[in-house]
Order: sequence, then structure tokens, then C-alpha cells
Amino acid sequence: MLTGGPLDVLTGDYLAELTMLILGRDRLKTPDFGYAKTFLRQLEEGLGLARERGVRIVANAGGLNPAGLADAIRRLAAETGLPVSVAHVEGDDLMPFAEGALTANAYLGGAGITACLRAGADVVVTGRVTDAALVSGSAAWWFDWAPDDHDRLAGAVVAGHVLECGTQATGGNYAFFTAHDVRRPGFPLAEIAQDGSSVITKHPGTGGVVSAGTVTAQLLYETQGPRYLGPDVTARLDTVRLSDLGADRVAITGVLGEPPPPTLKVGVTRIGGWRNEVVFVLTGLDIEEKAALVQAQLADALSPVATADWTLARTDHEDAGTEETASALLRLVVRDPSPDRVGRALTSEAIELALASYPGFHVTSPPGPAQPYGVFTSSAVPATSVPHVAVLPDGTRLAIPARPGVPARPESGDPGVPPVAAPARPAPSQAPAGQPTRRVPLGTLIGARSGDKGGDANIGVWVERDDAWEWLRTTLTVETLQALLPETAGLPVTRHELPNLRALNFTIAGILGAGVASAHRFDPQAKALGEWLRARHADVPAHLLPTRLPLTPEGTAP
Repeated sequence: MLTGGPLDVLTGDYLAELTMLILGRDRLKTPDFGYAKTFLRQLEEGLGLARERGVRIVANAGGLNPAGLADAIRRLAAETGLPVSVAHVEGDDLMPFAEGALTANAYLGGAGITACLRAGADVVVTGRVTDAALVSGSAAWWFDWAPDDHDRLAGAVVAGHVLECGTQATGGNYAFFTAHDVRRPGFPLAEIAQDGSSVITKHPGTGGVVSAGTVTAQLLYETQGPRYLGPDVTARLDTVRLSDLGADRVAITGVLGEPPPPTLKVGVTRIGGWRNEVVFVLTGLDIEEKAALVQAQLADALSPVATADWTLARTDHEDAGTEETASALLRLVVRDPSPDRVGRALTSEAIELALASYPGFHVTSPPGPAQPYGVFTSSAVPATSVPHVAVLPDGTRLAIPARPGVPARPESGDPGVPPVAAPARPAPSQAPAGQPTRRVPLGTLIGARSGDKGGDANIGVWVERDDAWEWLRTTLTVETLQALLPETAGLPVTRHELPNLRALNFTIAGILGAGVASAHRFDPQAKALGEWLRARHADVPAHLLPTRLPLTPEGTAP
């Protein structure tokens, strides 16, 4: 990013729910740590170059110890003879008020970052700020925005959300990746204007692609409704408009902002207990019977364990040409408050079945000890109760006043809150009477991006054409989604429409249990939930499908 082209501010988002747990365990071992040490290693290469080119660096790599990281950067600068001014933002750590927690952090906004940059900092490191605050705080400094410039701040927050996951905006993890060369996607950048609008692009000559599709995918990622609540502003995602400006340039305009809520989100991680697992390989014939036998043989040993979950993955193929493709995987995951009940004694008992169980018995790894797992919970506290502090390069501690927030409003479409009008679009093309349908994977037509928010997951889906949007909007209901994804049945599912993006966003509450660190599911962060949906088959009007898919003479799927 420093060598590829012009740059004013380089931001780095190092924190996630799982990262906070990892840093918490790191801090238990070494109290002076608790920050992302990889950031220091990157600065060894880039700090001098950034200083030479006048690029400010803003990162939340401070994690649980931003003051410690700031000191480490100063030592690095001194060792290399670089005259670098360093500031940090703190106040998010609420551990003194969270009994039994491993970490407890409020999600701060970008105002502390703005204050540090205004004081002349070359490098600003923070603890737990919102991911988008790295960009919105920097933009507020550059343009000298006021705290109540809600539309401008909201535009920068949206740009920050697009940038926060790096190459996910330039073709990484993209549903339609086969249409582009994404072997080494370049990092995205935002050209932000005074009015808060932006252009998402990347440095010339870097890989990947920036398109309306890649930007839409990231806009839908880990969001839970039209109102994107933040500590500085509430950004209205239902007002976002995207315009394709040509090769690798997508404009974001029209974003409206509202005052922030009066509370801040607080993320808390705790050690939830101990877990272990054994994966049995079942090969050839009688797969179901082999699975039933080993489950029966271990039933007594598992009776004292708090939870024991069995999953049979039918990865086997009939008449397979290799032993591996003739095999299925039976996974046992055990959890308990006591490490002894799910420790090596239990996994060893599973291994000791080797000569007395199903034919072909073997496992993927030797018996191991129990491992701790974490749980993540979130809550809200009054913003006025959190001491947001900018520690300037000269050591001055500047208190950042809490924003006068307003209570969260109902979402667009609820009674009393009229939705923001979508731009006029051509009427959707109507299929001729008797138009055939094709039974095809949904991903033939729709894109999807999914992710986690604590124990919840979201799936954002979108299409590229207006007529396809009309079909998607009327067809993919909550009930249809739950039928397509049976694992969501019985869980609360919320559906939101984002017409400007031709997109739907679903939130599935509780599907991830206690969050990623608890490893509740095979896919604990729901990263592939959207791809599972795209792989499900449905009847799609043939006129919406790519013309390269020929119809059979009967006009149905081959």
C-alpha cells in the first residue's frame, strides 16, 4: 500500500471477537503484551517509508494494551533513528467492572483518533474501536468535520466498512470469483470527498477486482439491518447508492446519517469450559451402521460429560477410485466445565476401541488433552459511562466527550418509520405466460456473503439486475430460507430489504451458540453459510438465468 500509489492515511483493522480472546490469554501469560505483535513486525518494514511519504498510520492493533504498543513503537522508532510521533486511544477496557471475564471492551468511535491526528501524530494505535472508526476518525480529521456532520460521517463509516476486511472488497471470498483473477488481490482504498461520498478502488497494477458486486458483498457482511449503529453516527445502509465508474472504481453516494444511540456496545469474552474432539474415519460399506456401533460403544463413557455432539459427514463416494474418497468422517465433540471429564482419558478410551469396533477403524489424530474454549457475549452501557481518552504525542490526556445519542429507532418498514425512498428503476421485465423455469443452484443467479456477530450469523444475498431483484424480493422469504437451510429451522430469523443494493439481509439468531471461540459449529464463524445457500437448488425463471445455460426440449433443468 505504501509503494503502490498515493496514500494519505493507512489503516489497519487487527481485531475480531476471536482475536480479543486470544489477546486475553496472551495477556494472562505476559501482562506487558495484549496487543497485536504482528503490527510491530510490519512497522519494522514500513515505518520509515510511511514517514518519508507523509502517510499517517492508524490501527486498532493496540487490542487490550494500546499504551504498551505505543511504547513499543517509540522504542522501534528510537532504534531506527526515525522522528516519529506516536499517540494512542484508550478507555475501552471495562475489565474492572466485569467479574470473571477474560476481556471486556466497549466499542469506541473515531473521535479519539481524530484528536490524535489533529495533535500531529504520525502513528495512532487504539484498543477496541469499531472497525469503521479507523476510517471515519481519519476522515473527520482530514476534513475537519463536526460531530454532528451526520451524513458525512455516515458516508465515511460506510467506506470504512467496505475497507475493514481488506481484500474481501477486491475479490477475496467473492461469490463470483471464477469471473476474475483473484489469486493475489490487492488491498482496497477509498478516495473520500468532503461531502462524505467516496470511490472504492485499488492501486494500479494490483490483482483482484473492485466492482459493484465486490463492494455490495462487503457492505452486506456482518450487518444486521438498514440502520448500522455506531458510536459516532448511525449510517443508513438503505440509502447507499453504488455507481460503477469503470475499471476498478465504484462510487458510494447518498448515504444518510442519524445521531448515534446513547449506548456503546460492549464485547465480553470468558473461558466457557473445556472441549475435545475425535474424528473417526469410516470407509466403504455400511457407513451408517459403523457410525451407530462406535456411538453405542462410547455411550457409557460419555454419560458424565455435559455435552457430546456427533456429526457424520458423508464425504464417501460409491465405488470410489481412492480410499480417501471412499471414506466418511464421524466427528465427536465433547464439552464440559471440567477438563478431566473431556481430557486424554476420554479420548484415549475412544482410541482403545481400535481392535474392537467397526472394520477399518482409524482416526485422524492421536488422543489429545482438553482445550479451553471461550464464549462471547455483548451488551450495552451508557456512552457517558465509558472514559474515551486520546493520549496525545506529548503525553497530554484529552477526554473525548460522549456524543448525545438518541434511542435506537425501529427499522425501515416498521409502523411509524417510513423507509427512505429507493431510486426509480425500470419496471421489471415480465416473463411471458408459460415461461419455463430451471431447477438450478441459487448461486447461478444470486451472490451471497455471510459472517458472524457473536452467537448470531448473517447472510446477505444480492442480484445484479432489476428483474432478478423483483424475483428475489418476492421469493426468498424467511420461510423459504429456513426450508433451504434446515439448520436454521426453529431459530429466530430476521429479514431486511435493501432495494438500492438489490439485496436482502438475513440475521439468524443463536445459530453460532456462544460465538466463534466456542466452536459450536463445524463452520464456527458462518463464513460458508452463504455458499451453502447458493448451492441449494430452486426453481428459477429461465429468462433470468445466464444465456449460456441451455434449456432441455422440455424447458426444464437437464
